[in-house]
Amino acid sequence: MTLQDLYELAIEMGTNSDPRGKETVKKHLIKTNENYKKLKDNDKKYFDKENLTNPYSDSRILNGDPKKNIKKVLAGIDAEASEVLLVDRLNQKGQKIDALISHHPSGHALAGLHEVIDIQVDMFAKAGVPENVAHALFDIRKAIVQRKIKPANHSRAIDAAKLLDIPLLALHTVWDNLGNKFLNEYIGNKKYDSVGELLDHINEIPEFVEAIKGKAAPSVVVGSRNRRTGRIIVGFTGGTNPSKELYIQLAKAGVGTLVEMHLPEDVIDDLNKLHINVIDAGHMAADSIGANLYLDELEKKGIEVVPCSGLIRIKRNKS
Repeated sequence: MTLQDLYELAIEMGTNSDPRGKETVKKHLIKTNENYKKLKDNDKKYFDKENLTNPYSDSRILNGDPKKNIKKVLAGIDAEASEVLLVDRLNQKGQKIDALISHHPSGHALAGLHEVIDIQVDMFAKAGVPENVAHALFDIRKAIVQRKIKPANHSRAIDAAKLLDIPLLALHTVWDNLGNKFLNEYIGNKKYDSVGELLDHINEIPEFVEAIKGKAAPSVVVGSRNRRTGRIIVGFTGGTNPSKELYIQLAKAGVGTLVEMHLPEDVIDDLNKLHINVIDAGHMAADSIGANLYLDELEKKGIEVVPCSGLIRIKRNKS
């Protein structure tokens, strides 16, 4: 497989797992193409043309020749300059790693993180929040995230990869979509008598079993084990956490329990007052689920995978 093949496979898998549904994603891409055609020539020069075929601005080939043949990858949750140096050092020791794959983005993929937050508008609408309210509040959230990221030195890993000639691929929302779909299907239509019963079921997932061993177990951070769950919502994708105001809207919509990768500290008191239960699944383990589903597909195609940087590698290949 080439680096471009890895990238295209990721986009395909991410689209197939998108909580909005494939048709909604298709409409989004059609609208993006229509808007691009309306741009002035000067604006077209600076438009990220990957947006015309890839709905996830935080998932990109950040460095490397797309035609490069890939046989072995180093894959992790984060890829900073240190991971780039790790690839170089491992190759000095004869590992022959062809590319570095990161979950969390850097460079222009990180700068575009706010653009994928729109996914959550549809997720919140499905949860019962009025679509216009969700849209308005997420517009505010997107602007905050964009301002927060903008001044960061977010190209360090890419600069290192260029200097050392190491292909670098970031797959953020793609892997999050896969993990989000997996957990929704895992929880399914099963009836849970309590939040504790739901937590115990989640803790049977292999990635979380390993997290428990490392003292990073999923836990109830709002509410308690003996409370009833009510309606359960999984929030594993959409760029980053919602704002406090958006969590409050979920409570108003009748959501009883949230399963999140992580939860901002400033919303805990408010959610307690609203009697919403929250299970914090743990960031690294939760991110690893989507990563593993993608990496399993790479292995089926003959790509060797070396895990690093917080990735809890669990193989679900049946072969």
